[in-house]
Amino acid sequence: MSVLEGIYGAVIGARNSMYESGGLRTEWLQGPVVSVGNISVGGAGKTPFTILLGGLLKQRGVEFDVISRGYGRGTSGVLEVNPDGSAQDYGDEPLLIARSLAVTVVVGEKRIEAGRYAEQKYGPRLHLLDDAFQHRQLARDFDIVMLSRGDLRDRLLPGGKLREPTSSLARADVLIATDEVDGSMFHDFGKPVWSVRRSLILPEMVPAKVIAFCGIARPEKFFADLHAAGVSPMKQVAFRDHHRYRAADIRELIAEQQRTGAAGFITTAKDEINLGTLASQLHGVCVARVGMELENSGEALDFLVHTLESRKRVSRQQDSATGRCS
Repeated sequence: MSVLEGIYGAVIGARNSMYESGGLRTEWLQGPVVSVGNISVGGAGKTPFTILLGGLLKQRGVEFDVISRGYGRGTSGVLEVNPDGSAQDYGDEPLLIARSLAVTVVVGEKRIEAGRYAEQKYGPRLHLLDDAFQHRQLARDFDIVMLSRGDLRDRLLPGGKLREPTSSLARADVLIATDEVDGSMFHDFGKPVWSVRRSLILPEMVPAKVIAFCGIARPEKFFADLHAAGVSPMKQVAFRDHHRYRAADIRELIAEQQRTGAAGFITTAKDEINLGTLASQLHGVCVARVGMELENSGEALDFLVHTLESRKRVSRQQDSATGRCS
């Protein structure tokens, strides 16, 4: 472990200890809070899983909203996402969630304020927190943690990609293993492990000759998924994660299309959001979407709902015993 990793680990450990001892305050919303997060930087599939979980909740008739920081947006404060808006206003992932689920999505640097806004406007209901395992200011009732293949053998930032050590998984209620991960690796943590199958959903007509491009955390995964699905791009172009496309990027892509003779382009749903109106300048652009399927989804959702109900009862009993109003 390097000196910088040691310093980072000490800071993270001290912060977590402060929350656990009550030295740092956590604040509660009236409705139950379910967090979807991870312990590493980027690429774990949090947003697709949030969309999957939201769809399952809708099937159960559970009313909920989604609370997000709104990473990468050019605005500030608490805002309710307009699905017809832009990534500049709300961030690419909140906008993708709002369009995919057709539910209320609220962004705010302080997620407690975003949650209070949602409750003041719509009343107490379940809140899904996107990418919030490390955001401990807002108390949660259920923590879901996505795990990627390298998490157990990775190192802390800045030498590796871990935001916090694997010992932090003790705070989780459920661990998520995608089909690229052997779920048995995580049973030692003593937590339920939910298995998720991930797939790339292609549009009906993808030209034989395409240029693939994306601005996501793990571009190599997207390109590998394309090849596995039988799409062999003539050129692969990777931008940084959350890349906001500019006219110069479009000119470069069109120039590459002319050079290679490609008939069109293929990209991700997140990049479609970040392209905005510039997408119309790319002739024949196809969008590949990430689909997720939760194994034994009925049992998993039962466990989530029952856990929330039991913790709500315990909370009410504690409030009654101390004379507080819940």
